[in-house]
Amino acid sequence: MPNPNGGLITETNAQYYAGQQAFVGDNATFDFTCTFNTDLIATVDGVSNTNYSVTVNGVAQVENTNYSLLSTPKNTIRFTVAPALDASVVVSLVVTAKRDNYGGYQYTSLNDIINNFIVAYVGAGKLIPSVKRTDVIFHAKRGMQEFSYDTLKSVKSQELTISPSLTAVIPQDYVNYVRLSWIDDLGVKRIIYPNTNLTINPSQAPEQDSTGEITQDGLGENIETDPPQTVERWREADTKKITGLYDADSLNDGYDIADEYVGNIYWGAAYGQRYGEDPVLTQNNGWFGIDDKRGVFTFSSNLKGRLIVIEYISDGLAYDLDTRVPKMIEEAMYAHISHAIIASRINQPEYIVNRLKRERGAKLRNAKIRLSNIKVGELTQLMRGKSKWIK
Repeated sequence: MPNPNGGLITETNAQYYAGQQAFVGDNATFDFTCTFNTDLIATVDGVSNTNYSVTVNGVAQVENTNYSLLSTPKNTIRFTVAPALDASVVVSLVVTAKRDNYGGYQYTSLNDIINNFIVAYVGAGKLIPSVKRTDVIFHAKRGMQEFSYDTLKSVKSQELTISPSLTAVIPQDYVNYVRLSWIDDLGVKRIIYPNTNLTINPSQAPEQDSTGEITQDGLGENIETDPPQTVERWREADTKKITGLYDADSLNDGYDIADEYVGNIYWGAAYGQRYGEDPVLTQNNGWFGIDDKRGVFTFSSNLKGRLIVIEYISDGLAYDLDTRVPKMIEEAMYAHISHAIIASRINQPEYIVNRLKRERGAKLRNAKIRLSNIKVGELTQLMRGKSKWIK
């Protein structure tokens, strides 16, 4: 139940867990206002995008026939046909909304951060005598971006299947990658490594004539080879020739027990034992690259058709849901905004700017420690494996 003394939880247990709010009404009551944290959505221009349903005594009600959703007051359901509520019987009306805020108590909104900062830090006798709200919004958003890169738990993930062209489109809100993995039949992730030391995705690949001159089209622009030959050769490459990890079946083809060699490859040396092989290359999970010009990830040929997961960092501002601020870094956000505003003004005493800079750094370190999510029990379990004797 919500705290009647003004606590921060505003939804009942039924609203949070079951997504339901119940009302008791009669024929004299036509309006019922819901108090979900999630706003109810009505049908617009005949297109249904509703995120809730209404029942009366267990009977489903029809939108725009039995009831409608009002915009003022917000989230208010009005019954437009009186028979929908029996005049002689007290009815039980239940509104069921889709839930999308599980675990939401650990966050506060960026808008609340901005409002709280203006109340607590701006005004006569305070650190900042006056400031425009637009300035606070700007620095708050910049703080969200900076914190998202190395402090917040802002790693997103996207599941895709690698296409026959051995590419996957970079996510819309992508800033940088964390890791790429392919998923085996057991659901276990296998890390895919970057191919930066193996190949390259040329940003330009102009065609050449027989004399080596670059050719142009009718408009005088260079004619590009698509895809570049480097990319095409990488797509068709046999990764076993890079890793040396030949499987037994491929090596036994045409093998004669009387022969010591299979072709020019000695079986025992080639099968995972090639002398002098670079350990960076002796892995069978494959490689990926980034083609910035075409906006895609590229993959080695042994990953064709694989199910992959791309883990990447966004800037925390792409969607409304991203602008949720973990409560554990709230104080660090205030320190960041304070320092950014004071440091951007002229004629500010340098000792104040430096003090705010040190405060920002200290609170940011605290935020990183809090969000690191180190659990003593998990660490203890991990260290138990370190005491094993290796024989």
